[in-house]
Amino acid sequence: MADAAARPAAFVPADPNFEARVRDSFARQPFMEIMGAALGAISPGRVEVVLPFDAKVTQQHGFFHGGAMGAIADVAGGYAAFSLFPADATVLTVEYKINIMAPGKGERLVAAGEVLRSGRTLTVVRVDVHAEADGRRVHCATGTQTLIRLDGKSDGKA
Repeated sequence: MADAAARPAAFVPADPNFEARVRDSFARQPFMEIMGAALGAISPGRVEVVLPFDAKVTQQHGFFHGGAMGAIADVAGGYAAFSLFPADATVLTVEYKINIMAPGKGERLVAAGEVLRSGRTLTVVRVDVHAEADGRRVHCATGTQTLIRLDGKSDGKA
């Protein structure tokens, strides 16, 4: 993530039960379950998604597939934004861009989304993806993301 001087001040979530809401919503994402991804650390405006190595999420060279990197980056950023929203709001990605800077190889990938600016409607997030192996971390991708807050919309519960 950005150095401490460049980070925004601590965010205050609109919903004090933000962590339970993030975990509940994530648990209803079939794609993350299929990939084998799980939530890591959660704090207001910051969420991690962890993807353990599995040959099913690799490309022909045995590295994590760029699509897998992009998917967990999108979800980490989305939930970072969602963590700040009121209880009656949901989130959708408007746009994201990711730059892959090194092969994703290792025991797992960790995508960390961190809110840069949370507005009334749009939230901008930075996401960094690291590959971890043998106690080492390699920064393999960085992205930016814009998300929209949809007030009064269900987060997918029937």
